[in-house]
Amino acid sequence: MKLRYSAAWVGLTAAAMVAATACGSESAGSATESAGKAAESAGKAADTAVSKADTIMAALSRATDRTEELGSAEVRTTTDLGTGEPIAMDGTYSWGDGYALDVEMDTEAVQMQDLTDSPTVRTLFVDGAYYYDIDPQPDGPLEGKEWIRIDGSVVFGESGAAAFSGSGGASPADSMKGLKYASDVEDLGAENVNGKPTTHYRAVLDEKDLGKFKEAFSGADSMLDSTGGDSITMDIWVGEKDLPVRLEQEFGAMKVTMDFDRFGATEKIVAPPAQEVADLSEEAKSSGATAG
Repeated sequence: MKLRYSAAWVGLTAAAMVAATACGSESAGSATESAGKAAESAGKAADTAVSKADTIMAALSRATDRTEELGSAEVRTTTDLGTGEPIAMDGTYSWGDGYALDVEMDTEAVQMQDLTDSPTVRTLFVDGAYYYDIDPQPDGPLEGKEWIRIDGSVVFGESGAAAFSGSGGASPADSMKGLKYASDVEDLGAENVNGKPTTHYRAVLDEKDLGKFKEAFSGADSMLDSTGGDSITMDIWVGEKDLPVRLEQEFGAMKVTMDFDRFGATEKIVAPPAQEVADLSEEAKSSGATAG
């Protein structure tokens, strides 16, 4: 039995990274009066730039802390692979005690119509593994089972998968930390998103900025390699109460957009009962299942 995979779920769980760059400025001086005036002018411009950067960092710091504090959200996600119709994933995301999600995906879009008659596939990511809700099959490795399990290491490698589990797992707050510490964050001004007033920020992160998530994005068959990119462009729209309204990431040809409808007060995401699960991680590894 050969299973086929979409990169949609990969793009979503690989959304977080931490950047470690810092903003700075230079000053100039001269012995001549004209040079002194030029230096004074440059200093004022630098002070203005630093002040603006500080304002951006303060706004993103508040949004990051607030998002991390709430710990979960109802999210509508669209993944555009650049090869056809975008794939929608709508449901719950949680973070803090490890990254987890519980979403519905279009069955045909993720090419799982041979495994379920339902128009959507319920998909979980919990405890470092993916679970796909299917119809019990009459024979083979899925006989009588209601879920397929694929370990995260099949997608990200052992080190990359570890970055998405445990108390230091990935989250939208981690993505926002990437913006918070990047030296080239831009404030693109006020925009209305989903009927809400927001401020739009943008940063471009390359491999050196990925921190502990580098293993998930670097090397052969990595996230960036498989999508034809060498950097990640990240946009965030921050609304009222210092919470993100939209988070958008571009990895080469892939674009992942997350619209946040409601924060907090979501149910805990748990793995299905073991007796209902068929673990096909080894089969997926041997068949070469990757992000692409």
